Amino acid sequence: MAAEAPCYTVVFEDTTESPSTQELRASLEKGTDEERLDTLRRIIVSTINGNPQPTLLMPIIQYIMPSKNKQLKKLLHFYWEVCPKYDENGKLKQEMILVVNAIRNDLQHPNEYIRGATLRFLQKISKDAELLEPLIPICRSCLEHRHSYVRKNAVFAVYTIYREYEHLIPDAPELMQTFIAAESDATCKRNAFVFLAHCAMPKAVEWLISVYDQLTSLDELLQMSIIEVIRLDCKNDTTHRPRYIRCMFELLNSSSHAVKYEAATTLTTLTQNPAAVKAAASCFVNLVIKESDNNVKLIVLDRMDTLRSKHGHILDGLTMDILQVLSSADMEVRRKAISIVLSMTSSRNVEEVVLFLKKQLQRTQEREFEKAPEYRQLLIQSIHVLAVKFSEVAASVVHALMEFLGDSNNPSALDVVAFVREVVEKFPHLRQSICDKLTQTLTEIKSGKAFRGVLWILGEYVEGLSDIQATFQDIRKVLGEIPILASEQRLLDEAGGEEDKKEDKVEGSGRPKVLADGTYATETAYTSTNSARLEAVKAASKPPLRALILGGDFFTGSVLASALTKLVLRFDDLTNDRPKANALRAESMLIMTSIIRVGQSKFVTVPIDEDSNERILNCIQTLSELQEKSIVHDIFLKDTKAAYSKMLVAQEKKAAEKKESESTKEHVVQVDDLLTFRQFSKKSADDPIDYVEDLGKATGTAEVREDFISNLSRISQLTGFSDPIYAEAYVKMHGFDIMLDVLLVNQTSNTLQNLCLDFATLGDLKLVERPAVYTIAPHGFQSIKATIKVSSTETGVIFGSILWEGPALAECCVILNDIHIDIMDYIKPAYCSETQFRSMWTEFEWENRVNVSTNMTDPRDYLKHVMKSTNMSCLTPEGAMSGDCDFLSANMYARSLFGEDALANLSIEKTEAGIVGHVRIRSKTQGIALSLGDRITMSQKDSKPSI
Repeated sequence: MAAEAPCYTVVFEDTTESPSTQELRASLEKGTDEERLDTLRRIIVSTINGNPQPTLLMPIIQYIMPSKNKQLKKLLHFYWEVCPKYDENGKLKQEMILVVNAIRNDLQHPNEYIRGATLRFLQKISKDAELLEPLIPICRSCLEHRHSYVRKNAVFAVYTIYREYEHLIPDAPELMQTFIAAESDATCKRNAFVFLAHCAMPKAVEWLISVYDQLTSLDELLQMSIIEVIRLDCKNDTTHRPRYIRCMFELLNSSSHAVKYEAATTLTTLTQNPAAVKAAASCFVNLVIKESDNNVKLIVLDRMDTLRSKHGHILDGLTMDILQVLSSADMEVRRKAISIVLSMTSSRNVEEVVLFLKKQLQRTQEREFEKAPEYRQLLIQSIHVLAVKFSEVAASVVHALMEFLGDSNNPSALDVVAFVREVVEKFPHLRQSICDKLTQTLTEIKSGKAFRGVLWILGEYVEGLSDIQATFQDIRKVLGEIPILASEQRLLDEAGGEEDKKEDKVEGSGRPKVLADGTYATETAYTSTNSARLEAVKAASKPPLRALILGGDFFTGSVLASALTKLVLRFDDLTNDRPKANALRAESMLIMTSIIRVGQSKFVTVPIDEDSNERILNCIQTLSELQEKSIVHDIFLKDTKAAYSKMLVAQEKKAAEKKESESTKEHVVQVDDLLTFRQFSKKSADDPIDYVEDLGKATGTAEVREDFISNLSRISQLTGFSDPIYAEAYVKMHGFDIMLDVLLVNQTSNTLQNLCLDFATLGDLKLVERPAVYTIAPHGFQSIKATIKVSSTETGVIFGSILWEGPALAECCVILNDIHIDIMDYIKPAYCSETQFRSMWTEFEWENRVNVSTNMTDPRDYLKHVMKSTNMSCLTPEGAMSGDCDFLSANMYARSLFGEDALANLSIEKTEAGIVGHVRIRSKTQGIALSLGDRITMSQKDSKPSI
């Protein structure tokens, strides 16, 4: 008898119309081939699901086995695979002798398809030695069949039998060695070679050396198998390593992309020779360029990135080749390729890389191809990184990028502003030319955010007297006629003419209208000529900055006021010409006053907000008290620039720390781990790739260490100690599954018959299979396992009952306690950029607002408490939250295992009564937003006052 029953996939069975055994038997006996196929399919599904119906075995042998229908024969093989072949005593059933005889006949059938299919079937029953033993001679004879389909299946049939029961075919390796030497078919050769590789490695190596000169002309599948054998053989000490390396070099030129990839990967594990590494990298680059599948491109680029991280500057010569990958239309591929190029760029090739990126940038402007704005933004960000890292190219790219300040794609223009702002701070010798270029491009800028960035740069870095005056003139050009309100009113008056300066004109039309009560009334149409003229004035073409202010963007107006204030203060410090300084100051104050006046008029879309109004008034007050308050003077001219310099230093420090943490990885070593002395072992290549080990790690079959205390915390009590049955469940999360291991204890002195554990779920949970019916002896134990699928991050509840038959067949029942599923097992901390966070915050429609109610007194402690209870990471930098302040605002982010994004904004204030405020949670789906809100509410109740 087999050591254990094989495991099969549970197939859905429609039980609404399940025929009886007699009906199935009649259909097998008298039905047509189509009816027999359907009946046999039903029997197979029923057998897989645990209802084998052994009484139908003989009718199937009697009526189905003699059939010549090929579909029936194929389905019959499935049935023989799943049907019970042994009786209660573990001995082979007598009926199986007839089955073996039928299989023997099929193995000698003149049709090669039936022979081949039967040989494939033998691989499925390779654990049943009693069935296989009589069939061994015929299997061996099939190796000499004229048709290759039979021979290739015969090889694998012999392989599976030899692997399970070596004594049945003791000479199989010699048989395969003879077979592969005489075989001409490529697939048969490959199958035989795989057999030798797993069962007789020396013979596989011997054959490989014999065909060494013909490797490049072999079939693709055989080449793949050869690469695998080389990889396995090199795990041990082998004298053939030099030959293997030459072999991999030759296979790099194969026509098959799969062979190229495997050969290049294996080559890097065999040797660290710079020529070999460079050849493998070149092969990867060619694969990325020629392969059409984007997923393959990304996989190869990942391998290329790993190679670069290990071999450094050896691959620098391939930088320009990798840039050719940007011809791909997929943004993920482009992003990955550019990240590799940025890490490979050095002072030797930076000019070539920047020149290529600038050409790509021009192409996105000349012809609009797919995802051009996104690609343009990526190129601008890449040039930004290179220009800051290599100062020698900053001057050549900054002017080229400023051409995109007027880009209709807002993110691209903002990236250019961020780049220019950083360059102008880090490279003082470029400030003059950059500021001149910025003032020339003011008329082309369309975005309010871009205008704010440019105005800040001009306010901070325009330093000469003549430059300040020129900047004022250019700002006046994009602002238009001053005062804004008076000029707009004049346009309104001119548009109407002298005859339209009356009150709103009323035009009556005598159209009668029937009212509800049946009487007639006259309908009058009112036409407001003034409002029509006002709309026409608003819609007229205006300079860009004026259009933004009239459109309600008063934040940009306040930034303009701040920039003008800085320019006036700097001009006043540099000049002794008081009339000019006073004229400039008066002009600035007029512009600021004009912005406030027009913000309170009917010409703007929305009135000016309180913050912008106050800020502009502060600027006016500063200019009116020019020499009186030196502290305000320093705030405008020194502190803002110093704050930006400090921010850049903090960013550089953070990037350096991240790079250092990536380069120095910590390895935690346990006290009982084995010691490996690397000094005594020679490392001549990269770490060898062990697919078997990787597969074990991926499928979770590797060693897993569980904490006993952690396991105890996951036990839920389902019934009380005084109930007839005591039940408790161990809840274990495993990926997308919840495993329930339920222990039942019969606390009575009676035998509990037909006991059934019935579970039901609430939320996005689904019970995979219902537990079977059990009988528990007096004071006995029973362990029952159940699996539940989880499909989303939503608070789920599992509830149910235990049913059994008591004395006198009376039905008894115990209701179970609910099991609440903790969604925190499915939520992991994640990170995203500020831009991505804002974009998702705008896009997501589900919001849950939770008011803060806590005994804590420190806002930062409360933030840490929320992060811990929700598994979210804080995106707000530590520097932004440092210092002594009673206000705290922070952004948090997490992702679920199901790919759901969760955003949160914490806004709290420390008052005398404690911490007040709220947490706003946003997500794309309702479930995760509600679940996280409930989690925060529960954690607030559990929180204890700080000591």
